[in-house]
Formats: sequence, C-alpha cells, structure tokens
Amino acid sequence: MKRPIRVLVAKVGLDGHDRGAKVVATSLRDAGMEVIYTGLRQTPDMVVNTALQEDVDAIGISILSGAHMTVFPKIMLLMKEKGLKNVLVTGGGIIPEQDMKQLHDIGVGKLFAPGAPTSEIAHYIDQWVNEHRADLM
Repeated sequence: MKRPIRVLVAKVGLDGHDRGAKVVATSLRDAGMEVIYTGLRQTPDMVVNTALQEDVDAIGISILSGAHMTVFPKIMLLMKEKGLKNVLVTGGGIIPEQDMKQLHDIGVGKLFAPGAPTSEIAHYIDQWVNEHRADLM
C-alpha cells in the first residue's frame, strides 16, 4: 500500500491574498493528498525547511506579487544546497508566459494561471509524483 502524496502549499513574501492557495489546498486534500499549508508571509528558507521536515513530494507556491523570478530561483537553489531532490516545485499566480519558460528551464514544474481548474492541478501533481517517485509505490 502506498502512502498518499504529500504537498506543501506556501504563500511566499508579503502578498496577503491566500484565498487561491486555500482553494487549491482543499482541492488537493479532496483528491486524496496530504496537504501542509504554511500560511502567509513565508520565506524561501522557511518553505524549503518545512518541505524537508515534512518529507513532501511536491511544493506548490502561490505568488501574486510579481516576485516569482526571485522566489522560485531561490527555492530551487536552497533545495539543491540542502539536498532536497526529486521533489516537484510547482505553483501559480500572475506569471507571464515568458517567465514561466525561464522558470521551467531552471527546473520549476508547470505553473498555473488564475482560474486554472483545480482538478488539472491535482492531476498534474499526481502524474508527476507517480512518474518521478518510484519510492512511493
């Protein structure tokens, strides 16, 4: 019997708009995943440390502040420094297509724009984890 997929949902920075993150967290729980929601005003260090402590399979970052080109690279760097491997980093918010491509090039997974169906987000995480985390089987 395999364990449920564990997802960390985080709001990084000063952006206080967490309704979308809470909706996604609830949808992922409804899809059978274990969800750890960090709450508001997290730093990249806090997110990566929590991901390590909670042994997550995926990290979902909600960002609406426009700081995505700072936040995602910092999280990727910290994950590498701390040896956090084979963990999906995904997220969503107001992120231009060109920036999504640059972030994907450094290892960030699919990013979702506002209004993306939560079922699509859950399916993506489930598919990615099942393809990349054979240790969960």
